[in-house]
Amino acid sequence: MTEVRAVESVDEREDAFAVRRTVFVEEQDVDEELEYDEYEDESTHFVAYDGDEPIGAARLRAPEPGLGKVERVAVLESHRGEGVGLAVMNALEEQARVEGLESLKLHSQTHAAPFYGRLGYERYGKEFEEAGIPHVKMRKSLS
Repeated sequence: MTEVRAVESVDEREDAFAVRRTVFVEEQDVDEELEYDEYEDESTHFVAYDGDEPIGAARLRAPEPGLGKVERVAVLESHRGEGVGLAVMNALEEQARVEGLESLKLHSQTHAAPFYGRLGYERYGKEFEEAGIPHVKMRKSLS
């Protein structure tokens, strides 16, 4: 069973970073300098566990009042298709509501856009490249 936690300890943060490193840096060949950035300390991080094993991660930050940005959503390949991404997004959206955010935006890798679409996110703008990977912008109202 998947348990998703908002990160509260150094160990949990390291677990979230380990998932991101595996998915983005090792699997997708994203430069580590791009993966970890100046927003780490101002973000709320989430980590999903299967028992003691970290299997998913994400972060939420509020770049402007009322607006949250969903970033770095990752699930280990061995656990994709098991509902881990949904559990992470549900926890993140719940936290966004607690923080009083009115809407969320994200940059989805194009292959993941249908997943976010099923969660109520709508595409806007044109496809663009980020870290060498095609992305689309998406948003969702929380009200």
